[in-house]
Amino acid sequence: MGAHDPGCNEPLDLFHFDPDLDRPHDECGVFGVFAPGYDVARLTYFGLFALQHRGQESAGIAVVEGQKVKVHKAMGLVSQVFDEEILSELSGTIAIGHTRYSTTGSSVLCNAQPIVVDTPYGPIAVAHNGNIVNTAELRQQLEDEGIRFQSTNDSEVIARCIGSLHKGDIVRAVRETMACVSGAYSVVVLTPTQILAFRDPNGIRPLCLASFNGSGYVVSSETCALNPINAKFIREIEPGELVVIDHDGVTEYKTLFPERPAMCVFEFIYLARPDSNIYGKSLHAARVRMGQELFAEHPVDAQVVIPVPDTGYPAAIGFSQASHIPLNEGLIKNRYIGRTFIEPDQRMRERGVRMKLSPLKENLTGKRVVMVDDSIVRGTTTGQIVKLIREAGATEVHVRISSPPVKWPCFYGIDMADRKDLIAARQTLEEIRQHIGADSLGYLSVKGLAKAVGVSKDKFCNACFTGDYPIEVPKDLRMSKFSLEQIKPAKEPSLV
Repeated sequence: MGAHDPGCNEPLDLFHFDPDLDRPHDECGVFGVFAPGYDVARLTYFGLFALQHRGQESAGIAVVEGQKVKVHKAMGLVSQVFDEEILSELSGTIAIGHTRYSTTGSSVLCNAQPIVVDTPYGPIAVAHNGNIVNTAELRQQLEDEGIRFQSTNDSEVIARCIGSLHKGDIVRAVRETMACVSGAYSVVVLTPTQILAFRDPNGIRPLCLASFNGSGYVVSSETCALNPINAKFIREIEPGELVVIDHDGVTEYKTLFPERPAMCVFEFIYLARPDSNIYGKSLHAARVRMGQELFAEHPVDAQVVIPVPDTGYPAAIGFSQASHIPLNEGLIKNRYIGRTFIEPDQRMRERGVRMKLSPLKENLTGKRVVMVDDSIVRGTTTGQIVKLIREAGATEVHVRISSPPVKWPCFYGIDMADRKDLIAARQTLEEIRQHIGADSLGYLSVKGLAKAVGVSKDKFCNACFTGDYPIEVPKDLRMSKFSLEQIKPAKEPSLV
């Protein structure tokens, strides 16, 4: 533990085997607590634990003690990174935390967050959810000013921008940074006296504000992280807004004029936890309605509806309700496999789904089955699941997907930024059906999705379905998340 960021010559922690690679992955979750007199590190730990679904590669917490910022971060899950001894050393009055899934920069310790930056006016720590599309340009400008980097991710660019613009007024520095960066960002910043939280003017990634025990405040990526610490939801932080929390309470700054509202629609489909609320809407209820709309658009004569656990459950409930086809469990999930550091041989790679899912033959044998899932991205596992169900004795397998076909890459914080990897960008509906071995295949339409969510489709980013990007993506950005790896970071980390 220490108040610095390690260099990128740290050993690479490779997650060799991930049975969920055919799902969209969000970059991270952010959390912050301003509650002097409370164990803020422990509160942040529980908040991050609730946000674990947003990133499983690394986790970190930064706290303020006096005028110092202390940080502990490491590779792994929240429960692996922190224990009682570490949390007891993170005593302080204010804290922010982060869970990460990498979309820009490798999965190495130096890219873990929060990122701590020293400034002439004191240390700051930054945690970011999203993806900055003008990272290379901003980084070059900062390096030309003599600023040295210790990581290869876009979040450090935000942190260094704020640090370089900090001339004694951190609020002004953050507002100027917001005017410089382009892309998706929900960010929390820790100073010795404040938490600053802000969102991009399109509001692509979620961020909310809550009260804590009457005098404290919390910021979080999702509302699901509020209940574990008994925080009370106040409101969502608005697109383009900066919120400053200190001993005087909450100060709001309308920093950037809100542009086209463009909340990532995959937050509703899959990314956010079903017990969260966005736009004042219950995500679980919205996902149930997606299943109802899915049946309306793609009815089928079948005997049982089964979800692909766990994210297919709400839509399967809705499909069953609308169709009056009984809902039952057909696949049992091994919830303890996660990602493993054990390198499988090729045969085990091919059996990845079998390690994760086991069919309930008594619910499938001799049945015409509707299999409901939330998405098909790369097309690498859906066919294996269909095969499992057929081998268990199903006479027919009809696949229903509660999202439209993913045809375009995401540059705003979801790890699917290479179009050649997207099966719907390469194949027709019939070709995909044949590829996965289903008797029929139906996707929810963009119109049906908007109806299910209950919010106009104009308020979402649907770029992965339509190619209509709300924020202009530079042509030279059509690249992988490792594009900054060619830039050598500073060998010596700066100490705070």
